[in-house]
Amino acid sequence: MLTVNEIFYSIQGESTLAGRPCVFVRLTACDLRCAWCDTAYAFHEGRKMSVDDVIAVVDRHDCSLVEITGGEPLLQDDVYPLMEKLLARGRTVMLETGGHRSIEHVPAAVLKVVDVKCPASGEADKNDWRNLDRLAPQDEVKFVVQDRTDYEFARDVIERRGLASRAAAVLMSPVHGVLDPKTLSEWILADHLPVRLQLQLHKYIWSPTTRGV
Repeated sequence: MLTVNEIFYSIQGESTLAGRPCVFVRLTACDLRCAWCDTAYAFHEGRKMSVDDVIAVVDRHDCSLVEITGGEPLLQDDVYPLMEKLLARGRTVMLETGGHRSIEHVPAAVLKVVDVKCPASGEADKNDWRNLDRLAPQDEVKFVVQDRTDYEFARDVIERRGLASRAAAVLMSPVHGVLDPKTLSEWILADHLPVRLQLQLHKYIWSPTTRGV
């Protein structure tokens, strides 16, 4: 059984697949408390669903792209059979994970977006650095940046760990409504950083507080 916060059909707002229609399966619970978290409602709200029930809801949307997110989806053991069954049905499966739980047992075909927590999140000490050694060629790494300290932290991780050559993409997002994307863009350009600026497209299409999009 899974505890599911919500399942919805929307536009993918992040990653290299931004802009594509996508079904999102948001699982309940997270063991982090990032200062800028925009889905705190997923900490506790949810209902029990079997893996097959989740797949039945996903199937109603007739969409090839599915993202499993949270919360922290790797807290629930049944997320693994869910991913396997979605892959078996021909779906492109994405996993958004906080980066503090091992991705070792995630099915190889899943596109993993692995967050690396920066200092302003308040959770940088929880990063599982071994996950950067577990990346598959299609995987992406994300940094959410609130200020210059976060940026320099991310820049150091990217350079020291050679992430540009180890991940399909390195994503850098400004904390929405806090760090001006123009400022982050200028930092990236000044340092010739090999990253992709990410602006959380869904927050520009709809209100940043709108749920289910």
